[in-house]
Amino acid sequence: MFRVGLNPYGLAYTLGMQGAGTPRANERPVGMAGFVAAARDVGAQCIELDGRWLAAMADEELARVRDDLAGDIVICSYWLAQEEGETLAEAIRQTAAIGAGMIRLHLTPVLEGARARWGARWGEMLAHGRATLTREAVRAADAGLALAIEDHQDLGSEELVEISEEAGENVGVIFDTGNPFAVGEDPVAFARRACHRIRHVHLKDYVAQPTDEGYRLVRCAIGDGCVPFQEIAAALASHTPPLTASIEPGALEARHIRLFTSEWWNGYPQRDARELGVALARLRQNRLSEDADFRTPWERGAPGDEIVAYEMAQVRRSVENLRAMGFMPPQGPRQEGD
Repeated sequence: MFRVGLNPYGLAYTLGMQGAGTPRANERPVGMAGFVAAARDVGAQCIELDGRWLAAMADEELARVRDDLAGDIVICSYWLAQEEGETLAEAIRQTAAIGAGMIRLHLTPVLEGARARWGARWGEMLAHGRATLTREAVRAADAGLALAIEDHQDLGSEELVEISEEAGENVGVIFDTGNPFAVGEDPVAFARRACHRIRHVHLKDYVAQPTDEGYRLVRCAIGDGCVPFQEIAAALASHTPPLTASIEPGALEARHIRLFTSEWWNGYPQRDARELGVALARLRQNRLSEDADFRTPWERGAPGDEIVAYEMAQVRRSVENLRAMGFMPPQGPRQEGD
C-alpha cells in the first residue's frame, strides 16, 4: 500500500527546529543523527531530510551522508523564500550529493488557507512560485531529480495538478493528507483528483474543534483524528510501485481555518458545496468540544522534556495505528542487514 517512513516536522522541537534561535529553543536537540536513528527504530522505509541540515555541510560531509543512507529512499525538503531571482541550485546540488531522488518543496508561506490575509501579495507569490518552479524543473531534470510540490495549506488539488503539469514531467505533487481541510477541500476528493500526479504522501491527521469562524485543526497521532486513511489508500491504490509516505504529526501550533467568514474565500476558485459538506462531516469525527483546551505542550509553555515526550509519544502511537491499519509491516524495528 505505502512504503512508510518518517518526516522531521512532527518532531520539530525534539530535533531542535521549533524555537531555534529563541529563548525557547531545545537545549538538547538530537538533530539529524537522532532523527535518522528514530526513523530506523520505527522501521522506516523512506527518510525525509530537512534541507537546512544539508546546507550546513561541506562536500565531504554530504558524501558521508550518502554512504550512511545508501539503500534508503531519501527525500529532501526545501521551500521557496519568495525572493526575486532565487533558484534551487543549492538544493539540487545537495540533494544529488547525498544520492536522494526527490526534492519536496512548498511554493508560498501561506498557512491556514489564509490567502485573503495577504491581499494582492497572494497573486504575486503564486506567480513567482510557478515561474521559479518551471525554470528550476529543467535544472532538476538535468541532475536526474524529481520535484514535488506540497499542499502546504495554501493550494488545492486542482491548482497543484495544473502547476505541476505546467512545470514538466519530473514535477509532481506531495499530498499532505490533513492539509486539504485547511483549504476547504475533502482529502479523499483531493486524492482522486491528483492521484496521477502524486509522488509522495505525508501522513498527517487532525482533530478538529469548532469555532464561530470555522474550526481549529489540532495535531494528533496518525489514526486518532478525522482523516479517512482507508478511503485515501483506496483512491491511491492504482499506484505501481506503492507510494512512499512519511509519518508527520502536525505543527505544535493549532491551525485556525476561518472559512465561515466570507472574506476568507477571497482568492479561491469555487468549491462545490457538496464536497465541502463531506469535508465538514469528516471533521466531526473524534472532534474536540468547543470549550476543550486545544493547546499542545508547546502552546502552553510546558518544559522542554514534556514537549519532547509529547512528540515522541505521538510518533510511537502513529506507528502502532498504522500497523493496525495494515499500512506498515507488523514486525518490529529493522534489523542489521535487512
